Amino acid sequence: MNFVFFFPDEMRAESLSCYGNQSIKTPNYDRFAKEGVKFDNCFVQNPVCSPSRCCLMTGRYVHNNGHRSLWHLLRPHEPSLFRYLHNEGYKIGWFGKNDLYSEDYIREFNFTSSPECKGGTGKPVKNIYEPSNEKYHSFVYEACDEGDGLAGKSKLQVEKAIEFLENHKDSDEPFFLYIPIGLPHPPYYAPEKYYDMYNVDDISQLKMDVDKDRPLYYDLIRKYRNLDKLSEDELKKIQAIYYGMISYTDMLFGKLLDAIDACGMNETTTVIASSDHGDFAGDYGLVEKWPNAFTDNITRVPLIISTPDNKKGHKVNEQVELFDIMSTVLELADIKAEHTNFSQSLVPQLAGSCGDKDRIVYCEGGYDKQEPHAFESFVSPCRNKNLTNENHPYYPKIMQQANEPKSVCRSVMMRTLDYKLIRRTEDINELYDLNKDPNEIYNVYEDDRYRSIRSDMENKLIDWYLKTSDTIPFNDDIRGFAID
Repeated sequence: MNFVFFFPDEMRAESLSCYGNQSIKTPNYDRFAKEGVKFDNCFVQNPVCSPSRCCLMTGRYVHNNGHRSLWHLLRPHEPSLFRYLHNEGYKIGWFGKNDLYSEDYIREFNFTSSPECKGGTGKPVKNIYEPSNEKYHSFVYEACDEGDGLAGKSKLQVEKAIEFLENHKDSDEPFFLYIPIGLPHPPYYAPEKYYDMYNVDDISQLKMDVDKDRPLYYDLIRKYRNLDKLSEDELKKIQAIYYGMISYTDMLFGKLLDAIDACGMNETTTVIASSDHGDFAGDYGLVEKWPNAFTDNITRVPLIISTPDNKKGHKVNEQVELFDIMSTVLELADIKAEHTNFSQSLVPQLAGSCGDKDRIVYCEGGYDKQEPHAFESFVSPCRNKNLTNENHPYYPKIMQQANEPKSVCRSVMMRTLDYKLIRRTEDINELYDLNKDPNEIYNVYEDDRYRSIRSDMENKLIDWYLKTSDTIPFNDDIRGFAID
């Protein structure tokens, strides 16, 4: 069995037409969903790039190995999906960003890539505002040429991935082709055709923040980025550009699907499409993401899987977690994991079964004052020094974390199909009735009518931490002294 894993950065599920969005055009995801199995409720284990990917590759939660920052990646002592595949003779093709493995670990895989596909973002794209403009940090950039910025880099990465497929179509060596492109990660821009594909009239009502009983980060992000200076139409324009970025990504995905078909690999290849987390894209008056934000537009991502013999067009409504991909791939490859993990194989659902209607999903994020090295404002040799330049797009985020650490405190989300609970070490806790309030506008944590629900969920949260708090090694050690 071969594998192709298309993994765009920062793509939320609700912005794909096959997930019910009537305003956007994503025909290639649509046709893929008709051929494969679509998981309607897939949730990430962390709302930020690197930690989410580390969880995905290990089948472990954030608290198991401490992967909760952008700069602490998987290291050689940690088991992972790519190690299992490499050890069983799989060729790893990797065309896209890293945000996953440390330098020492990544050398182990001897993966195939292309120098121009690693790092970088292509020719720079310009902010539509001058630095002196109060709206400069709203993350809105100009339309770009197709070869510029993340758009150009993503296009190149898909082209190189297609070359990999063509070079392996007659090979007996199994492969895992990993394509973690940069789009649709902000800043918000796209090639001109896609930049202007949608206008503000195409955007339905934005999710708005009307409840004052909310965590600090809502108001603080708007304050530090001056987002409260944007009109509703300007916020909708952000979402319209984001939609254009997704439609461009959809076009690239279509080229990849066509190449798999042209290479005659449909009967020997499993194709997976997902993302590491979502994006606010103007909703709640916010942009990008936040390390301890758990709204569905941040934590719910697309997951569609096609195998040679899956039940076509099957839809799974029950909740799953992004790191279930690890166990699913290993089962399809007939490889046994030899480390304690909490990933669940989705192979039964691929055959047409329902999921577990009672499954609870979890997401952890943020960091506390006792771990300053986890903050994005921490200075170290590995980190981009330009982040402290006030013209850098992430400068407001850096300053907010440095000045308002409470707004990024350690937090955890647990979600059923009916309710979402969020507990924080500082700041306020949250509870949302997802049936009455699917947009998560009204925090009912302190509402006495929900007292028993809150208590039951908090007890289950404690049980979950007890069950997953540590991972026992598989290999035994000699208890006595070694004898020469």
